[in-house]
Amino acid sequence: MKICVLVKEVPDAAVEKRIDHSTGRMDRSGEKNLNPFDTHAIEAAMQIKEGGAVPVEEVVAVTMGPESAVRALHKAVSLGADRSVHLSDEALAGSDVVATGYALSKTLERESPDLVLLGQQSDDGECYTIGAVVAEYLGMPSLTQVIKIDVEEGKLRCERQAEYGYDTVSVQLPAVISVGDAINEPRYPSLKAIMGAKKKPLDALAASDAGVEASRVGLDGSMVECGDFTDPPQKEPGQIIEDEDTAETVEKVVAWLEERKLI
Repeated sequence: MKICVLVKEVPDAAVEKRIDHSTGRMDRSGEKNLNPFDTHAIEAAMQIKEGGAVPVEEVVAVTMGPESAVRALHKAVSLGADRSVHLSDEALAGSDVVATGYALSKTLERESPDLVLLGQQSDDGECYTIGAVVAEYLGMPSLTQVIKIDVEEGKLRCERQAEYGYDTVSVQLPAVISVGDAINEPRYPSLKAIMGAKKKPLDALAASDAGVEASRVGLDGSMVECGDFTDPPQKEPGQIIEDEDTAETVEKVVAWLEERKLI
Protein backbone atom coordinates (compact mmCIF):
# COMPACT_ATOMS: atom_id res chain seq x y z
CA MET A 1 0.00 0.00 0.00
CA LYS A 2 1.11 3.54 -0.77
CA ILE A 3 -0.32 6.38 1.31
CA CYS A 4 -0.28 10.07 0.34
CA VAL A 5 -1.07 12.65 3.02
CA LEU A 6 -2.23 16.10 1.90
CA VAL A 7 -0.80 18.83 4.13
CA LYS A 8 -0.97 22.60 4.11
CA GLU A 9 1.03 25.55 5.36
CA VAL A 10 -1.19 27.92 7.38
CA PRO A 11 -0.62 31.08 9.44
CA ASP A 12 0.40 30.27 13.00
CA ALA A 13 -2.51 30.06 15.43
CA ALA A 14 -1.17 33.08 17.31
CA VAL A 15 -1.30 35.26 14.17
CA GLU A 16 -4.47 37.31 13.72
CA LYS A 17 -6.22 36.30 10.52
CA ARG A 18 -6.64 39.21 8.10
CA ILE A 19 -7.84 39.73 4.54
CA ASP A 20 -5.60 41.55 2.07
CA HIS A 21 -8.10 44.01 0.58
CA SER A 22 -5.93 44.60 -2.49
CA THR A 23 -6.15 40.93 -3.54
CA GLY A 24 -9.27 39.69 -1.75
CA ARG A 25 -7.18 36.82 -0.36
CA MET A 26 -5.99 35.96 3.11
CA ASP A 27 -2.92 37.84 4.28
CA ARG A 28 -0.39 35.06 4.78
CA SER A 29 2.50 37.19 5.99
CA GLY A 30 4.01 36.45 9.38
CA GLU A 31 4.78 33.18 11.12
CA LYS A 32 3.45 30.02 9.45
CA ASN A 33 3.21 26.38 10.44
CA LEU A 34 1.91 22.98 9.39
CA ASN A 35 -1.89 22.84 9.57
CA PRO A 36 -2.54 21.18 12.96
CA PHE A 37 -5.46 19.15 11.60
CA ASP A 38 -3.11 17.51 9.08
CA THR A 39 -0.93 16.15 11.87
CA HIS A 40 -3.80 13.77 12.70
CA ALA A 41 -3.74 12.52 9.10
CA ILE A 42 0.01 11.91 9.27
CA GLU A 43 -0.41 10.05 12.55
CA ALA A 44 -3.20 7.93 11.02
CA ALA A 45 -0.88 7.02 8.13
CA MET A 46 1.90 6.10 10.55
CA GLN A 47 -0.41 3.92 12.64
CA ILE A 48 -1.52 2.05 9.50
CA LYS A 49 2.13 1.59 8.50
CA GLU A 50 3.19 0.43 11.96
CA GLY A 51 0.07 -1.65 12.56
CA GLY A 52 1.17 -4.32 10.12
CA ALA A 53 -2.31 -5.29 8.90
CA VAL A 54 -1.11 -4.57 5.37
CA PRO A 55 2.42 -3.76 4.16
CA VAL A 56 2.86 -0.01 3.53
CA GLU A 57 5.47 0.78 0.90
CA GLU A 58 5.79 4.46 1.80
CA VAL A 59 4.02 7.51 3.21
CA VAL A 60 4.31 10.61 1.02
CA ALA A 61 3.44 14.15 2.19
CA VAL A 62 1.99 16.33 -0.59
CA THR A 63 1.36 20.07 -0.52
CA MET A 64 0.50 22.93 -2.85
CA GLY A 65 1.79 26.31 -1.81
CA PRO A 66 4.47 28.99 -2.08
CA GLU A 67 8.17 28.40 -1.55
CA SER A 68 7.80 28.76 2.22
CA ALA A 69 5.46 25.72 2.32
CA VAL A 70 8.55 23.49 2.21
CA ARG A 71 8.78 23.99 5.99
CA ALA A 72 5.39 22.35 6.44
CA LEU A 73 6.70 19.40 4.41
CA HIS A 74 9.80 19.18 6.62
CA LYS A 75 7.49 19.04 9.65
CA ALA A 76 5.41 16.32 7.99
CA VAL A 77 8.55 14.29 7.28
CA SER A 78 9.76 14.74 10.86
CA LEU A 79 6.43 13.23 11.98
CA GLY A 80 7.07 10.11 9.92
CA ALA A 81 6.50 10.67 6.20
CA ASP A 82 9.15 8.99 4.03
CA ARG A 83 9.38 11.77 1.44
CA SER A 84 7.43 14.78 0.18
CA VAL A 85 6.09 16.47 -2.95
CA HIS A 86 5.82 20.25 -3.28
CA LEU A 87 3.61 21.72 -6.03
CA SER A 88 4.51 25.39 -6.30
CA ASP A 89 3.89 27.82 -9.15
CA GLU A 90 2.83 31.46 -9.50
CA ALA A 91 0.06 30.28 -11.82
CA LEU A 92 -1.60 28.58 -8.84
CA ALA A 93 -1.95 31.74 -6.73
CA GLY A 94 -5.54 32.67 -5.98
CA SER A 95 -6.97 29.21 -6.73
CA ASP A 96 -10.31 28.48 -5.06
CA VAL A 97 -11.15 25.08 -3.57
CA VAL A 98 -12.18 23.58 -6.93
CA ALA A 99 -9.02 24.76 -8.71
CA THR A 100 -6.89 23.65 -5.74
CA GLY A 101 -8.55 20.24 -5.70
CA TYR A 102 -7.90 19.86 -9.42
CA ALA A 103 -4.21 20.77 -9.10
CA LEU A 104 -3.73 18.43 -6.13
CA SER A 105 -5.48 15.60 -7.97
CA LYS A 106 -3.10 15.95 -10.92
CA THR A 107 -0.17 15.82 -8.51
CA LEU A 108 -1.59 12.72 -6.82
CA GLU A 109 -2.11 11.01 -10.17
CA ARG A 110 1.67 10.95 -10.57
CA GLU A 111 1.96 9.07 -7.28
CA SER A 112 -0.88 6.56 -7.85
CA PRO A 113 -1.64 6.16 -4.12
CA ASP A 114 -3.85 3.44 -2.67
CA LEU A 115 -4.99 5.80 0.07
CA VAL A 116 -5.12 9.60 0.37
CA LEU A 117 -5.43 11.03 3.89
CA LEU A 118 -5.95 14.63 5.00
CA GLY A 119 -7.19 16.59 8.00
CA GLN A 120 -10.85 17.51 8.34
CA GLN A 121 -10.18 21.20 7.63
CA SER A 122 -7.50 23.83 7.30
CA ASP A 123 -6.82 26.17 10.19
CA ASP A 124 -7.00 29.26 7.98
CA GLY A 125 -9.85 28.99 5.47
CA GLU A 126 -11.56 26.25 7.51
CA CYS A 127 -12.74 24.56 4.32
CA TYR A 128 -14.07 21.06 4.93
CA THR A 129 -14.56 20.15 1.27
CA ILE A 130 -11.11 19.78 -0.30
CA GLY A 131 -11.05 16.01 0.30
CA ALA A 132 -14.33 15.52 -1.54
CA VAL A 133 -13.17 17.72 -4.44
CA VAL A 134 -9.90 15.79 -4.79
CA ALA A 135 -11.81 12.48 -4.65
CA GLU A 136 -14.19 13.65 -7.38
CA TYR A 137 -11.32 14.49 -9.72
CA LEU A 138 -9.57 11.20 -8.95
CA GLY A 139 -12.77 9.17 -9.31
CA MET A 140 -12.31 7.68 -5.82
CA PRO A 141 -14.78 7.16 -2.96
CA SER A 142 -14.52 9.70 -0.15
CA LEU A 143 -15.35 9.82 3.56
CA THR A 144 -15.17 12.75 5.98
CA GLN A 145 -14.95 13.08 9.78
CA VAL A 146 -13.44 9.61 10.11
CA ILE A 147 -12.38 8.81 13.69
CA LYS A 148 -11.33 5.16 13.30
CA ILE A 149 -9.72 3.21 10.45
CA ASP A 150 -9.32 -0.55 10.26
CA VAL A 151 -7.41 -1.81 7.22
CA GLU A 152 -8.43 -5.00 5.47
CA GLU A 153 -7.22 -6.47 2.20
CA GLY A 154 -8.31 -4.08 -0.53
CA LYS A 155 -10.65 -2.02 1.66
CA LEU A 156 -11.07 0.06 4.81
CA ARG A 157 -13.59 -0.23 7.60
CA CYS A 158 -14.13 3.31 8.90
CA GLU A 159 -16.10 4.85 11.72
CA ARG A 160 -17.17 8.43 11.15
CA GLN A 161 -18.92 11.07 13.19
CA ALA A 162 -22.38 12.16 12.08
CA GLU A 163 -25.01 14.54 13.42
CA TYR A 164 -26.99 11.65 14.89
CA GLY A 165 -24.10 9.58 16.21
CA TYR A 166 -21.66 7.37 14.29
CA ASP A 167 -21.59 5.55 10.95
CA THR A 168 -19.55 2.44 10.20
CA VAL A 169 -18.68 2.33 6.51
CA SER A 170 -16.72 -0.12 4.37
CA VAL A 171 -14.76 1.60 1.58
CA GLN A 172 -12.96 -0.01 -1.34
CA LEU A 173 -9.45 1.20 -2.07
CA PRO A 174 -8.18 3.47 -3.52
CA ALA A 175 -10.02 6.12 -1.48
CA VAL A 176 -9.73 9.64 -0.07
CA ILE A 177 -10.30 9.90 3.69
CA SER A 178 -10.60 13.12 5.73
CA VAL A 179 -9.88 12.31 9.36
CA GLY A 180 -11.35 14.12 12.36
CA ASP A 181 -9.14 15.39 15.15
CA ALA A 182 -10.67 12.79 17.51
CA ILE A 183 -9.03 9.93 15.59
CA ASN A 184 -5.71 10.05 17.45
CA GLU A 185 -3.16 12.05 19.42
CA PRO A 186 -0.33 13.07 17.04
CA ARG A 187 3.17 12.13 18.16
CA TYR A 188 5.93 14.60 18.81
CA PRO A 189 8.86 14.47 16.39
CA SER A 190 12.17 13.34 17.82
CA LEU A 191 15.19 15.61 17.65
CA LYS A 192 16.83 13.14 15.26
CA ALA A 193 13.76 13.23 12.97
CA ILE A 194 13.70 17.04 13.00
CA MET A 195 17.39 17.25 12.13
CA GLY A 196 17.08 14.66 9.37
CA ALA A 197 13.89 16.01 7.78
CA LYS A 198 15.72 18.28 5.31
CA LYS A 199 17.72 15.31 4.02
CA LYS A 200 14.64 13.29 3.07
CA PRO A 201 13.69 13.28 -0.67
CA LEU A 202 11.58 16.26 -1.74
CA ASP A 203 10.12 16.41 -5.26
CA ALA A 204 9.55 20.05 -6.31
CA LEU A 205 7.03 20.44 -9.13
CA ALA A 206 5.82 23.33 -11.24
CA ALA A 207 2.24 23.25 -12.52
CA SER A 208 3.35 21.99 -15.94
CA ASP A 209 5.37 19.17 -14.34
CA ALA A 210 2.18 17.84 -12.77
CA GLY A 211 0.16 18.21 -15.95
CA VAL A 212 -1.91 21.05 -14.50
CA GLU A 213 -3.65 23.18 -17.15
CA ALA A 214 -2.95 26.84 -16.36
CA SER A 215 -6.43 27.89 -17.50
CA ARG A 216 -8.02 25.77 -14.74
CA VAL A 217 -6.13 27.23 -11.78
CA GLY A 218 -5.37 30.63 -10.29
CA LEU A 219 -7.83 33.50 -10.30
CA ASP A 220 -8.87 32.95 -13.92
CA GLY A 221 -9.54 29.26 -13.35
CA SER A 222 -11.52 29.74 -10.14
CA MET A 223 -15.30 29.80 -9.88
CA VAL A 224 -15.39 31.85 -6.67
CA GLU A 225 -14.89 35.59 -6.82
CA CYS A 226 -14.47 37.39 -3.51
CA GLY A 227 -16.20 40.71 -3.01
CA ASP A 228 -15.46 43.46 -0.52
CA PHE A 229 -14.62 42.53 3.06
CA THR A 230 -15.50 44.54 6.13
CA ASP A 231 -14.79 44.01 9.78
CA PRO A 232 -17.73 42.72 11.83
CA PRO A 233 -19.58 45.38 13.85
CA GLN A 234 -18.28 46.03 17.32
CA LYS A 235 -20.27 44.37 20.07
CA GLU A 236 -22.11 46.67 22.44
CA PRO A 237 -20.59 46.73 25.91
CA GLY A 238 -22.30 44.53 28.45
CA GLN A 239 -24.39 45.97 31.28
CA ILE A 240 -22.97 45.53 34.75
CA ILE A 241 -25.39 45.46 37.68
CA GLU A 242 -23.83 46.05 41.07
CA ASP A 243 -25.30 43.83 43.79
CA GLU A 244 -25.90 46.47 46.45
CA ASP A 245 -29.48 45.36 47.00
CA THR A 246 -30.17 41.73 46.03
CA ALA A 247 -33.90 42.21 45.54
CA GLU A 248 -33.37 45.24 43.31
CA THR A 249 -30.67 43.39 41.36
CA VAL A 250 -33.00 40.46 40.70
CA GLU A 251 -35.71 42.85 39.49
CA LYS A 252 -33.30 44.47 37.05
CA VAL A 253 -32.15 41.10 35.68
CA VAL A 254 -35.73 39.87 35.27
CA ALA A 255 -36.74 43.14 33.58
CA TRP A 256 -33.78 42.82 31.19
CA LEU A 257 -34.79 39.28 30.27
CA GLU A 258 -38.48 40.20 29.84
CA GLU A 259 -37.58 43.14 27.60
CA ARG A 260 -35.83 40.72 25.23
CA LYS A 261 -38.62 38.15 25.54
CA LEU A 262 -36.21 35.61 26.97
CA ILE A 263 -38.66 34.64 29.72
